[in-house]
Amino acid sequence: MKALITGASSGMGRDMARYLSSLNWDLILVARRKDRLEDLARELKVKVKIIEMDLLVEDNVLKLYEEVKDDNIDLLINNAGFGLFGKFWETSLERELEMIDLNVKTYHILTKLFLRDFIKKNQGMILNVCSSAGFLAGPNMATYYASKNYVTKLTLAIHEELKKEKSKVVISALCPGPVDTEFNQVAHGKFALKGLNSFQVAKYAIDKTFKHKMIIVPGLMMKIGLFFSHFVPWNLLLKITYKIQYRKMNVK
Repeated sequence: MKALITGASSGMGRDMARYLSSLNWDLILVARRKDRLEDLARELKVKVKIIEMDLLVEDNVLKLYEEVKDDNIDLLINNAGFGLFGKFWETSLERELEMIDLNVKTYHILTKLFLRDFIKKNQGMILNVCSSAGFLAGPNMATYYASKNYVTKLTLAIHEELKKEKSKVVISALCPGPVDTEFNQVAHGKFALKGLNSFQVAKYAIDKTFKHKMIIVPGLMMKIGLFFSHFVPWNLLLKITYKIQYRKMNVK
């Protein structure tokens, strides 16, 4: 069995590689930081192919697919992405457009291209790393939340299409809350609450994908929070989310 993981040089991507390696899956690891990929490859006890690539560039995403499409991949994990804290009119337009390219376009392209191949074989799995943000609007982190809404809803829609076709292809959306990764440094903020352990979230996500779970939400508190959010008026949800993101920007 073989998996392709984007954003594999750190955080959940790296831990997903570690967990899949423990299950004897061969791996194709993609990220910008080649040195980190090489360090990870030396650590793992399976066949590992590393690809140094910046997936912000659409042509690179297409090149990645062309490079690996004949490698008999069984599992695609779309994990590369980043966030950005701040009021919408103050944050960098250039950085937000990069976020949309990586968080939305890259996921969209790879999901579509690999899904077509998986459907032809009537087998294969896709795990899209989304976020609990994918069910909410996010004042003080508007573009990130919007990008995760796109990928979450896209994944759910594809899941239903596959179900109606009685396809054996699996697609799942991982929707965690805070996870202890490098996300904070990149987004220029801090979680007000302690994040979940990255390896435990990675293991949980992969195990649930193997069980064909559509929406994967690690952690009891996040499950409860998302459940009750369905019963809270939008104006109140926006106020709550605003305060949460404001605290992240101002945690010392």
